Amino acid sequence: MAEILVDDKTILITGATGGIGNATALELATLGARVVVTGRDRDRGEAAVAALRERGGNRNVDLLLADLSTQAGVRALAAQFAEHHERLDVLINNAGLAGPERRLTADGIEADLAVNALAPFLLTRLLLPRLRASPSARIVNVAGGEPGQIHLDNLQAERSFRGLETYSHTKTIQMALSYELAQRLRDSSFTVNVCYPGRASTAMTQSVTPHMLPVGMREAWPAFERMARPDQGRSAAEAARSSLYLATSPELQGVTGQYVDSRCQRADWPTAVLDPNLRRQLWAAAEQLTHITDQQTASDTATQTARRNADGKQ
Repeated sequence: MAEILVDDKTILITGATGGIGNATALELATLGARVVVTGRDRDRGEAAVAALRERGGNRNVDLLLADLSTQAGVRALAAQFAEHHERLDVLINNAGLAGPERRLTADGIEADLAVNALAPFLLTRLLLPRLRASPSARIVNVAGGEPGQIHLDNLQAERSFRGLETYSHTKTIQMALSYELAQRLRDSSFTVNVCYPGRASTAMTQSVTPHMLPVGMREAWPAFERMARPDQGRSAAEAARSSLYLATSPELQGVTGQYVDSRCQRADWPTAVLDPNLRRQLWAAAEQLTHITDQQTASDTATQTARRNADGKQ
């Protein structure tokens, strides 16, 4: 897989202290990028950064602490990044959550939806000023589960919570929001694409319990359990290939609104994602739940530009 030069690029990867995100960060650090990873736990995060620096032979790897299940955490992450970096060349929304039961966050939002769909939606919107500062920024959103239908009347699992089916539902919502963002930003200088990483042994898959599987799949639990066993990161490194492809491939320069599979091949979007009316309703719901609008994003951009200009005059 050919890569573009990334040694002058700043790349932010959420949920990269372990699993697929960590494998993605390692490869990008090895290629010489300035890599910023996010995590919730300081000790684990600092250990991950130390390992990435050593294994990648790159000192330009940094940690930002953030709880992406809360909107305060997402906003704090965006503010921290903007404080230390003038531009963002690649944003990889990798963090994910598959909860064992329905749980509400501090914002009163179902946790799977908050982490898998709303956090990348909000973070991307907040970081648009830094993305626009790059001549050809890329937004890479990592999908997961089994994409299917989207049920507007069950966005927060109000009617039913079904383990991995709910996880898949929120990831399909993320895909729809990503496709809508690509359409809205089609005339901009940066791209929005989605990848499916495939199955891997990660902390998330190792936390799955039999009752989280769909009823018809529970007989296959022994096979799932074997797949989730620790393998020294081999399957995570394999699953990181599609993220790396979207982040670095020259074939994707200027290409937006694409969905690629675990083999880095272009795949068909789920039917629900292609419904423009459904996407518009999801976009409106996401804006309402995250309390952000296009007007606020524009205001944030103007404010940050004014601050940079004022700093330059001092």
